[in-house]
Amino acid sequence: MTPIPVLTTDELDAVEAGATTASLPLMERAGRAIAEAARALAADTGSAILVVAGPGNNGGDAWVAAAALRESFHRVVVLDVAGTAPKAAEARAARVAFEQRGGSITREWPAGGVALVVDGLLGIGLARDVDATYAAVIARINAGIAPVLAIDVPSGLDSRTGAIRGSAVRATRTVTFIAHKVGLHTGDGPDCCGEIACDELGLGEAARAVAHGHLLTPQLASHWLRKRARNTNKGDFGTVAVVGGNRGMVGAALLTARAALLAGAGRVYAALLGTDAPSVDLLHPELMMRSVDEAMRADVIVAGPGAGQSPSATSVSMFERTVLPNLIASDRALVLDADALNAIAYSESLASDIARRRATTILTPHPAEAGRLLGTDAKGVQADRLGAALLLARQSKACVVLKGAGSICAFPDGGWSINTTGNPGLATPGSGDVLAGIVGALLAQGLEAEQALQYAVCVHGAAADRCVARGLGPVGLTASEIALEARDVMNRWCA
Repeated sequence: MTPIPVLTTDELDAVEAGATTASLPLMERAGRAIAEAARALAADTGSAILVVAGPGNNGGDAWVAAAALRESFHRVVVLDVAGTAPKAAEARAARVAFEQRGGSITREWPAGGVALVVDGLLGIGLARDVDATYAAVIARINAGIAPVLAIDVPSGLDSRTGAIRGSAVRATRTVTFIAHKVGLHTGDGPDCCGEIACDELGLGEAARAVAHGHLLTPQLASHWLRKRARNTNKGDFGTVAVVGGNRGMVGAALLTARAALLAGAGRVYAALLGTDAPSVDLLHPELMMRSVDEAMRADVIVAGPGAGQSPSATSVSMFERTVLPNLIASDRALVLDADALNAIAYSESLASDIARRRATTILTPHPAEAGRLLGTDAKGVQADRLGAALLLARQSKACVVLKGAGSICAFPDGGWSINTTGNPGLATPGSGDVLAGIVGALLAQGLEAEQALQYAVCVHGAAADRCVARGLGPVGLTASEIALEARDVMNRWCA
């Protein structure tokens, strides 16, 4: 399957600048695409379609869509929020054309119900918080019961980052143009966009030519792990060691080790650091308890789950002082999670050692951990999730997944992807530990780092989606349930 491109603002500008004018202008194409989507979404109630038009190009698309809907004999009312001529010449022409053909225009929200609201208030150029006038319109849109069709991006959502700029439309469906945008699929984007469709407007090849990022979907990733041959043994599927589980946090390391076992690793060692560590996992006695020295001989080492965090940069645990530096200095593939990431954030020397590693290194931070690694905080990371993930990958020379709504996988060469699977059920204790174990198992089975990370992220989310579809969540979904379901998803994908 060809990856579905996701464009940054600069990439989108480059595609639009090179667009041919031999066919219909982009605004005309976009408006007609919205009209077609509106026809499919509007209920035949006899009520009008309300098209909300702002002053920019997004509003121009709205005027074109309104005219096209009138041509197909739909009742259309345009709410002209600004009340002034649109900024772009093409948008001004669209407004004049609609008015000259007898189109209905209002400056006030119409009385009575509407069949559909088409949101053309604000577009992808939004660079500041929504002002009070537009915020009031957004609130009115969200308060209604009619479905909402967003043009290119829901108004108020930052298409670059997925952040809400003060307030944002909650759309039923979003039709975006040329290619998907970052903010539609990460941060607050998934909560605002509803169902997302993309109309390439004839520029799909140009978009694919400039894109550095793509959507991570089951259709793309599912074939990366091949069906197992009959003539195999457990040694063909590698050995994973999990180093962590300090006093009171043994469960985190066991979750990681169990997930690696369920995800197909041939052998799984658990090198538990706590004095209260069990000598056997009674739930999964297949796990082998080993010392840290023995764990160093595994093909892949997952370090950090439940390892413990020192209370300050001046207080260093054995894990931070000895175990982690030795792991980083080894030639083994490393998956670094949780307290391993916190230790690196406190130590410039460890961060430098990570960047100098020649062996595979994968980092799996959530926003707070990424913030510590980058010298900022979770809020700063969430304000630009893609930028943070790419910066961390570049600085560490490692593959990185920035977890969260629309997890972002980023790579040292500047490539990236946004995951499309998953739901709020993943916001549960131990979910990240399970993900780290799956990543380790896929590395042990021979996938290259970029594929192993993306496959794990995608299957982790797909497992949560299947759990929710069966009624196991999102409220109360557990990490153990996700690990079990991930096994089932992987076997279905490999069938």
